[in-house]
Amino acid sequence: MAGGAPPAPGALLCALLWAAAAAPVGGGPGGSPAPGAFGRLYRGAVNISAERLYAFAYSSQPGQVDAVRVYVNSSSENLQYPVLFVVRQQKGVLSWQVPLIFRGLYQRTYNYQEVSRTLCPSEPAPETGPSEQIIFVDVASMAPFNIAYELLVTRLENFQLETNKPFNFTASPSQPQYFLYKFPQDVDSVIIKVVSDAVYPCSVVSVQDIVCPVYDLDHNVEFNGVYQSMTKQAAITVQRKDFPGEQFFVVFVIKPEDYACGGSVPSSIHGSVYIQAMFFSFLSFLSFYLGSVVVAFVHYIRVRRKASSGRLSPEDGSGIMTSSHPITSSTPEGSSYGAIDESSSSGGRQLSSPERGPPAGSDTDSSVEEESDFDTMPEIESDKNVIRTKVFLYLSDLSRKDRRIVSKKYKIYFWNIITIAVFYALPVIQLVITYQTVVNVTGNQDICYYNFLCAHPLGVLSAFNNILSNVGHTLLGFLFLLIVLRRDILHRRAMEMKDVYTLDYGIPKHFGLFYAMGIALMMEGVLSACYHVCPNYSNFQFDTSFMYMIAGLCMLKLYQTRHPDINASAYSAYASFAVVICLAVLGVVFGKNGMWFWVIFSMIHVLASLALSTQIYYMGRFKIDGPDSDLGIFRRAAMVLYTDCIQQCSRPMYMDRMVLLIVGNLVNWSFAIFGLVYRPRDFASYILGIFICNLLLYLAFYIIMKLRSSEKLLPIPLFCIVATAVVWAAALYFFFQTLSSWEETPAESREKNRSCILLGFFDDHDVWHFLSAAALFFSFLVLLTLDDDLDTVRRDKIPVF
Repeated sequence: MAGGAPPAPGALLCALLWAAAAAPVGGGPGGSPAPGAFGRLYRGAVNISAERLYAFAYSSQPGQVDAVRVYVNSSSENLQYPVLFVVRQQKGVLSWQVPLIFRGLYQRTYNYQEVSRTLCPSEPAPETGPSEQIIFVDVASMAPFNIAYELLVTRLENFQLETNKPFNFTASPSQPQYFLYKFPQDVDSVIIKVVSDAVYPCSVVSVQDIVCPVYDLDHNVEFNGVYQSMTKQAAITVQRKDFPGEQFFVVFVIKPEDYACGGSVPSSIHGSVYIQAMFFSFLSFLSFYLGSVVVAFVHYIRVRRKASSGRLSPEDGSGIMTSSHPITSSTPEGSSYGAIDESSSSGGRQLSSPERGPPAGSDTDSSVEEESDFDTMPEIESDKNVIRTKVFLYLSDLSRKDRRIVSKKYKIYFWNIITIAVFYALPVIQLVITYQTVVNVTGNQDICYYNFLCAHPLGVLSAFNNILSNVGHTLLGFLFLLIVLRRDILHRRAMEMKDVYTLDYGIPKHFGLFYAMGIALMMEGVLSACYHVCPNYSNFQFDTSFMYMIAGLCMLKLYQTRHPDINASAYSAYASFAVVICLAVLGVVFGKNGMWFWVIFSMIHVLASLALSTQIYYMGRFKIDGPDSDLGIFRRAAMVLYTDCIQQCSRPMYMDRMVLLIVGNLVNWSFAIFGLVYRPRDFASYILGIFICNLLLYLAFYIIMKLRSSEKLLPIPLFCIVATAVVWAAALYFFFQTLSSWEETPAESREKNRSCILLGFFDDHDVWHFLSAAALFFSFLVLLTLDDDLDTVRRDKIPVF
């Protein structure tokens, strides 16, 4: 087969309806049909006051199927005044216009000047004998001037296919073909084999019953019988039992566009708006890369100057060693925080540090045990209780485990989140592609909740701008991974070059959680883009799942900074995130009208807050142990409540922790009461708000305690804190500009639609994507650089809070 370039679903339908409405059915005023001859080419001209009517008569013999094909052509390309052709038969009417218009993706049009159609054949009954058939062809136009046309009507001699006999023909989008096949007496099934010389154009082969009209248009060929799309070849098996009349039509339709058969999707970029938007998106975030390179270069120059002057600290992030080891304390003697006799913290200084035991660079020694919960301290379990329940704790008390094992423990966060991301993202991508395909095929735009006043399509995507705006999460997540990798490499070099005493300085460097945060930020961009392919009720969790994980990982990282030995394992952390995501899904399904759900959720929320607070207050050493009987357990619980909550209410043993946990519980209980009373409809955002408030509360407590301990904020973390606050404030403003809502009906959601506000391409929600990506990036940098001032401070001088 041969054909022209590749039509979109429904394009021919539009052209057909137009022609059927505009073409006259009978002859012109006072006119009579001119007798026509088969095989003769008729040339003429029509206008608004002159139309032409032709009549073609032929005789059909019993048992003989006569097919007639009508060919028309017009040299006019005037789409305002097409030539209209109407063909009337005994049992039907067929009409079309020339130029014939096919519409593809992005409303692209394909115009054809030549059109030919096979008329539905009629077979006279054997008992009636030969019958006379008449065909009327009416040619008209509404043009005020003459338009020339050509008309050719022929009887097809090779309309019936034969078994095992090849047959060659041509077809194009405006000239479909179909043929008849009758089962011989001794044949029960046949295979129709179709071969094309070229891969494209994309074609459709259909097998249909003998019914008029024949579905031979691109928009309806799939509605009857069985069909296959094809490039170079196709094969369809047909059985006699499936066709009571023991005969069928084989229909061949050529598509105007090849994307349905795997060909390239035609570009939808018209003008410079798409290119301008892409440049803006990528250049905006690539500027962060440039800024990071400048900061790294300035840091390198500063370190080189310090090295040349002999003033380099034990670890300045550059991997360069010096023989001087300043032992400075950021907690002055007059400070009230942690002011106890130095001998009281001897547990952290007198014992030889396990970190000094292994040789430098052995961080990935395969002989190290990978059990994250195995405590490698030589002390017995009771010694951990003594150390962790001291009134004043220092970092050396909680960084006593083998550095290699702890490092491996935190690397599990990185590898697990990669596994989760792959298994989570693949079905998500498949699902949203299916949604988008359904929208494109059916034309039902109530399926997806777009901001239709600012939806820019590209390819098969209906709202490319909402997807492009998520590029910032991916680019900045990757940049954060590069920054962490640089720090990791420099730290390893420093470990290889330093003597054993420098291992006791600064916050222990474990980068596994930072790597996991970078992957989570990248995946947030990917899954948010997937959600915005077709935002609706069924896929809302794609946009928020990794936001929960980002908030949780940030809290874990903040806690791990000064509690490296007692932080949660990756398995329990990710299992907790999975429970949260399940609750989010259940909340959307049952939270609208289910009071019982809110009661259960509020109880879980309050109990989880109390349980987590207990573990944090007692540094993970709280146990209700006692006699084997249940009464012994309850007696132990009552004793703990009496001694720790009643006797010491005026002066708790761990005052700072108590203040944080009281405020934190009040905030979480307030969330639980608010949810129970108001039952917000957007449960996913409600859960996310709980996470973010807890993270902000903990970060504020950490910074306050850091300043209270006379620790410093260096320029880079101070800049990141200010940038985080400013960018988050701007981002939240645009977040609350609701542009659509899948919680309402599609019609109600469209009432919230607004026009584009940036470059005539991006809407408010796109700006939220841009700003939230930058805000998350700055937030990560705060956690990464917040304690850089402690690199020159011994761990037995760094307080724990």
